[in-house]
Amino acid sequence: MTLAEIQQFLKDALISQKPALKITKNSEVTFEVTGTIEARQGKRKVDGLYFASVVPKPKDIRLYFFPIYTHVDAFKDISPALRKMLKGKSCFHIKNLDEDLKVEIMKMIQLGIKVFQKDGLI
Repeated sequence: MTLAEIQQFLKDALISQKPALKITKNSEVTFEVTGTIEARQGKRKVDGLYFASVVPKPKDIRLYFFPIYTHVDAFKDISPALRKMLKGKSCFHIKNLDEDLKVEIMKMIQLGIKVFQKDGLI
């Protein structure tokens, strides 16, 4: 897969989760989705809690995935191949995707929605 195809897959994966998520940024440099209900983010109230971003870089596509930061235990079973792409606490650096990883990323996004919904965050 090319980086452009990876970027499009990640965007489509997040878009497919509407109406639980809403698009707040959609440009060449950033695609961002948030929840759809008012929530507290730190000390301020926001229209929707930050969920994820897709950001293209020259050598990879970055998936910033907030649920893995806020609900670490829910994602302890991600595969070694996907965990290898995780840099820091919530940023995946994706250079290649095969069908298995695509399925796993979709399941990870769906699990993120479930844990956020369970906590009343989206």
